[in-house]
Amino acid sequence: MTHVPDQLYDLPPSGKLVLKVLDVNGEMTQSQIATETRLSKRTVRYALDALRDAGVLRERIYFRDARQSLYSISDSVLTNEPTSVDD
Repeated sequence: MTHVPDQLYDLPPSGKLVLKVLDVNGEMTQSQIATETRLSKRTVRYALDALRDAGVLRERIYFRDARQSLYSISDSVLTNEPTSVDD
């Protein structure tokens, strides 16, 4: 059975959906995630904040449009390594 980090159990449903979409599709912008999940941009932003707080989100600049960021799942989650989150 795959180890699921404890902080993922506490994610809201929107956070779990965004996590799954990023797992399947790889790097995406907030707008792309909103389109794919059919969630509002505000809900996606809330989900991304929850994922960031859980320490499972990687964010980098989207060079096609520097106003946006590209989001992906951190390598530690993909390889099932334990992560530490500072409180």
